[in-house]
Amino acid sequence: MNRDPQPATSEPTAQPLPAAPPSSSPNTAEQITPSSLHSMFVVSVIIMVLTLGLLLGWWYTSQAKPTLQGTTANSTQKSNSSSTGISSQVQGLRLDTTKNYGNKYANGLLPVGDGKYVTSGPKQGFIYACSQYAQSLSAGNGGASVRGPWFTSNNTEYDITKKLHVQGNVVWQADFSNIVSGNTRTIVTNDLPSHPTGIFPIAASDPAYLYDRNPNAIKGQTYTFALAANPTYGSSPNCIGGQVGIMLTGVELFNAFDAGGRDAGAWEIQDSCEGHPEKTGAYHYHTLSSCIKDTSVQTVIGFALDGFPITGPQVSSNNILTTGDLDECHGITSQIILDGKPVTTYHYVMTQDFPYSVSCYHATAIQPPGLSGGNNSQQPPQHP
Repeated sequence: MNRDPQPATSEPTAQPLPAAPPSSSPNTAEQITPSSLHSMFVVSVIIMVLTLGLLLGWWYTSQAKPTLQGTTANSTQKSNSSSTGISSQVQGLRLDTTKNYGNKYANGLLPVGDGKYVTSGPKQGFIYACSQYAQSLSAGNGGASVRGPWFTSNNTEYDITKKLHVQGNVVWQADFSNIVSGNTRTIVTNDLPSHPTGIFPIAASDPAYLYDRNPNAIKGQTYTFALAANPTYGSSPNCIGGQVGIMLTGVELFNAFDAGGRDAGAWEIQDSCEGHPEKTGAYHYHTLSSCIKDTSVQTVIGFALDGFPITGPQVSSNNILTTGDLDECHGITSQIILDGKPVTTYHYVMTQDFPYSVSCYHATAIQPPGLSGGNNSQQPPQHP
């Protein structure tokens, strides 16, 4: 008996899996080639550099930085010490950087400071004169012979915009260096300015001759100032004589008086950079020179004989310090740029108004070069 054939199944026939390719080593996936090792090294270096950059950035931003950058003008400087150390001197009246001090003398009318000195102790707006120096002031004769037409308000003010200047444009070969080594700042200068001067003696044809007949010629000097690089702030100020500092233009800074105890800024006629010579030929300032262009309160423009820096008065645009904003020695404590570094220290400020600059010392001053008998007996600048 014949049987019917069985129907074909609908399920596919299972196929064998392909064989894995042969492997030369069971650890091939874990091998490190030279190229991958190089890549790993590069990535590691990049990570280290980025981490270091972030750390340095954090450190830098955590430090107090000035809002205005100042530069030291017209000076050759060198420092052999890692830090002046002066930044620890943070005593005294502090500058309020949030305050608008205003521009009190924008109209050019300045107070006259004739005879404003004391001998018993410091006083804001007055010169604290050493006793022998004070005696010479009372006996001395001023350089200018006639009061100029720029005096006003019953001679209690003078208009700086109307004051004459000695004519001329004489260029000098200045020689100046400023070197800090250890605890000493050594400034060497020939006292010839880095800017032009007027013609001295004042010529009879010069309109200034009607009021000031300064007969002295400018002569180079040989001055070495060995100043304290780390002056110690004293709460009991010291008196001053006629010379009070050295500017980074290479020029000496004298106090606010002429030889007769009168306001030199008001009476005497200087050149267009506010300088003139005394009887030995030493060119000097009594007031802030208009030829010093950067007058920021953060910019060091000179040094007092006690070693503390001298800065300009400008906090910001139309925000300018005056005598009434400073302490009895004409100074304040704030952050400045000293030898290229931001530091917080006490410093003197040159202002538009009397007494213009240093009026007493908060540290021990050196004897000015070329003088004998000490700073206490220092004579005022004068015309012979």
